[in-house]
Amino acid sequence: MTAPRLFVFGLGYTARVFADGLRAEGWRIAATCRSEEKRAALEAEGIEAFVFDRGRPLADARAALDGATHLLVSVPPDAKGDPVLDHHARELADLRTLDWAGYLSTTGVYGDTKGEWVSEAAWLKPTGDRQKRRVEAERGWLGIYRQYGVPMHLFRLAGIYGPGRSALDSVRAGEAKRVDKPGQVFCRVHVDDIATTLRASMAKPTLGAVYNVADDLPTPSHEVVEHACRLLGVEPPPLIPFDQAELSPMAASFYTDCRRVKNDRIKRQLGVTLAYPDYRAGLDAQFAAEQNA
Repeated sequence: MTAPRLFVFGLGYTARVFADGLRAEGWRIAATCRSEEKRAALEAEGIEAFVFDRGRPLADARAALDGATHLLVSVPPDAKGDPVLDHHARELADLRTLDWAGYLSTTGVYGDTKGEWVSEAAWLKPTGDRQKRRVEAERGWLGIYRQYGVPMHLFRLAGIYGPGRSALDSVRAGEAKRVDKPGQVFCRVHVDDIATTLRASMAKPTLGAVYNVADDLPTPSHEVVEHACRLLGVEPPPLIPFDQAELSPMAASFYTDCRRVKNDRIKRQLGVTLAYPDYRAGLDAQFAAEQNA
């Protein structure tokens, strides 16, 4: 029997963790990247790779996608729209081998709820341009499901962390800040729990479904930094009021919205049990693994 084939548009941090888990089980993996150098590096690892970007669509999309049983899209929209849909919606609509497809979105589509809890049924009220583009991209991906039967599922991800991309790493790099904005909380999710959720959806597809992917404990960011410092045995950086923190425009934009994201649906419908239900569990496990390495 031929092994299933996952095609990934945009093999970034999260998609790579997901794909590597499948590859270890014998799946065939194909993915896009944005340069010939990266393509060659992926090919050397045994991953079939194709160059793709807004200004560089797949050279032969039908051949690249041929035989794909599963599709993951983690390429973000840009100012012109969703580049995958803009370039390759037709080929995806014609692809009849797909059993499952997933689009990685963001909980930012809910906008600012003043700290109230939101479920997948909440109105989408994005506050910034990046979030508004995500809403439009979601509509496009659901549209390709409704119009052409592409078996899409949407995953709205909270702030992603994990090895190499956590408070432990930012503290070690001297880049961590403790910013105090009273009442502000952030939702986050460990990358392994995202991969688990995607796997659970693949095992139990519900076409057109939307899932929030977040842990159980929305938390102020400065508390996460404090815990990382405790694990590392270092003094935490000073607590700085938000209006004095001198954040970059991008970093400051994350403080515009405050919401708590419900994750009941992935537990109830997909049977997901989070390996890291809060940031402490995630950071503790990463620290222990580093000490044992």
